[in-house]
Amino acid sequence: MTFQDSEAARTAAATQARRVGIAAMIQRVDRALQQMRRERAAITSAAVARRAAVSRSFLYQNADARALVTAAAAGHAREADARAGAPTPATGTGPWRERALNAESELKRAHGEIIAQRGRIGELLGRIRDLEHDLPEDGVARTITENHALRVQVRQLTQDNRRLEERLAGARDTNRFLDKRIAELEAELASPQARREAN
Repeated sequence: MTFQDSEAARTAAATQARRVGIAAMIQRVDRALQQMRRERAAITSAAVARRAAVSRSFLYQNADARALVTAAAAGHAREADARAGAPTPATGTGPWRERALNAESELKRAHGEIIAQRGRIGELLGRIRDLEHDLPEDGVARTITENHALRVQVRQLTQDNRRLEERLAGARDTNRFLDKRIAELEAELASPQARREAN
């Protein structure tokens, strides 16, 4: 078996393993959504990702998983509207708090992924140094290309991490503003009642 045949076999095996893994993750997402519907729990990407033990990016990037979550969230919203009617003013802060929690969770995940990628790059660089003298010329070029691709991935992850930090800061600012506004509204509501009691 030539080097190219061996490389093709490994690639095919990795692709098949990835397909099996994706199918298993979609099944976990479906089971998590069924359980959440039975419990009448709020269906958000973060909640589904936690229950199904998948990343939120998988829910966004995989079309089948995204369709399952979107359909379940729409059904939950219809049921909630039917049960509760119009939302109260205080419920407006729920989505902002959820977004802040989601952004913080995604930031932690991005930090972990960056650390893992850096460790992987270090490991690959060590292997390159160990194997470089045994590789043919095209093997060295291919390894350099893969190393370059990994560095590009690290830069992309760093940029994503920065964007997530900015989103988290914005969500926290919005959450603080909404909390302050709710306190002001509660004070305004309490003032007429206090005047009536004084009279």
